[in-house]
Amino acid sequence: MSATALAAIAAALLSACGGADDTPTTQAVSEPEETRAQDSRTSFAPRAASAYSDYEAGTGSNGDGFKAQAGVSVETDRWAGVLNGSGYRIEVPKNWNGKLVMYAHGYAGTGNELVVTTPSALRAYLIANGFAWAASSYSKNYYDVRVGVEDTNALANEFTKIAAARGRTLAAPTKTYLVGHSMGGHITAAAIETETATYAKNKVNYDGALPMCGVTGDTELFDYFSAYQALAQYFAGVPKYPQTGWADISALVRSNLFTTFSTVPTAQGLKLREAIRNLTGGERPIFNEGFANSGLQGVVWGTFGGDGTINGILNKSPLDTNRFVFQLDADTAQTDEEKALNTGVLRATAVADANRLRRDGLRWIPKVNGEFKIPVLSMHTLGDMYVPFHMTQIHRQRAVAKGNGNLLVQRAIRAPSHCDFTVTETVNAFADLVKWVEQGTKPAGDDVMTPATVASPSYGCTFTVNTAVAGEPTTPGSAVYTRTLMPACPAN
Repeated sequence: MSATALAAIAAALLSACGGADDTPTTQAVSEPEETRAQDSRTSFAPRAASAYSDYEAGTGSNGDGFKAQAGVSVETDRWAGVLNGSGYRIEVPKNWNGKLVMYAHGYAGTGNELVVTTPSALRAYLIANGFAWAASSYSKNYYDVRVGVEDTNALANEFTKIAAARGRTLAAPTKTYLVGHSMGGHITAAAIETETATYAKNKVNYDGALPMCGVTGDTELFDYFSAYQALAQYFAGVPKYPQTGWADISALVRSNLFTTFSTVPTAQGLKLREAIRNLTGGERPIFNEGFANSGLQGVVWGTFGGDGTINGILNKSPLDTNRFVFQLDADTAQTDEEKALNTGVLRATAVADANRLRRDGLRWIPKVNGEFKIPVLSMHTLGDMYVPFHMTQIHRQRAVAKGNGNLLVQRAIRAPSHCDFTVTETVNAFADLVKWVEQGTKPAGDDVMTPATVASPSYGCTFTVNTAVAGEPTTPGSAVYTRTLMPACPAN
C-alpha cells in the first residue's frame, strides 16, 4: 500500500493510544460489566453493494455479487450480503477443493460505513487453486479487534448456510485458514489463541494462520506510539509537556527535529532516529528508508496526543513506557547522554485493569499470548514505522515463552512501508503455510531475534521478491516500484 493511501486512511487514526495490559481482577458475578464509548456507537452500516466499483448483480438465487477476478478462467460463485450487521463477500470456485480461507482486513478508520476488503494479493491464487474465501467488514470500525475476531468467526461458521441459501450445497470445510493484514494481523494472531478459544462467543478451530504486518504485540503497539511521542518531545526540548497537549507543541517539535519532515533530520532529529531504530527492533536494513518515509511517518505522528483509551475502545489508559531503556546506539551500556535521556523523558504508567479479562466475552483488545496449537507463518517489512518490526520479535518471545516457538515461522521483507508486500511474497507465504499444515513440511523463515543477524546488510534477502506478476501494479507508490528505490541485496 502506498504512503499516500496510508495517510488518507489514517487522517483520524488512533488519536488515543494504549499499551501494556494489566493483570485481570475478579468481579462479583452480579456486578454488571462497564460500558465504553465504543458500545454507544450504533450508526455503523455496511456499504451498499452497488457502491462498490466491482459490483455486479448476481443472477437467479445468487443475490448480489461482485465481478470475477480478471485474468483467471476458473468459474466461481460470488455472494455478497450482510450478517449480523457486517457486510461480507464469499467466493467459491465451481471446482472447490473443500478448503476455506478467511480474510481479516486492517484498520478502517472511525467512519460509519463498513467496507468489505477483498484479499487482492491472494485472490487469483486462491480461486485458481480451488480455495474458497470469505471476508467480513466487521460490524464496527475503530481499532475494535474484539469485534473483528467475533465477526470473522461468525462468518466462517455461517459459510455453508449462506451457500445453501444461495442455492449451492457445500460440505463443511476440510481445512480453514485465517489470513490478515495490520489490525487484521492482530485479529488473525488473536483468533487462534487459547484465551480466545475460551472466551469468544463465536468459536472456530483454524488449521493455519498467516498474520502479515500484524500488530502481534497487541497493546504494545500503543506503548510504542507513546514512547515515540515522548522521545520526539525530549529531543525537541519540551520533554515534560503533557502528552495530551500535543497539538500545542507539534509544530515546534517538527521544526526542531526536521528541516524537511521526515527526510532531512536536524542534529536532534538524528538522535531521535537512532532512539527509534533501537526501540523498533534494532539495527537492520531498510530502517533509514522507512524513517524517511514521510507519508507513513505522518500516519504515526497522527497518533500522538491521545488519552490512552484508543478512541473509546477502552475506558482507562493501559499506556506503559516505564520498561523501556532507550538507546542511541547498539551498545547496551549506558552513556551519560543515554542516562540523561532515560531520566528526563516523559513516561506513561498504565491504569490498573485497563484491558482486563471480561465475563461478557473477549478482552476489549484481545491478547496475543503465544498460546496457540497450529502452524503460524508471519511476514513483516523491515522499514515499517507504523506497525514496526519489533512486533514480530514480541510475537517470537511470547511464543517461545509458552513453548510454541516451533509453531511460528517468521519472514522479514526488505520494504520501507506498511504491508507493502509483493504478490509473490504473499502467495509464497500462503502456499508454504498450506504445505506445512497439510504435508507437515515446515517452511524456512528468518531469525528475528539475534541482533548480529538482523543487522546484516543481507538480512531479509531470502524471502524478498521484487518482481511483479501479471497484472500487479508497478507504478510509483506500488510495492514493486518502491523496491527499485531500496538498497539491493549484496552479491553472494
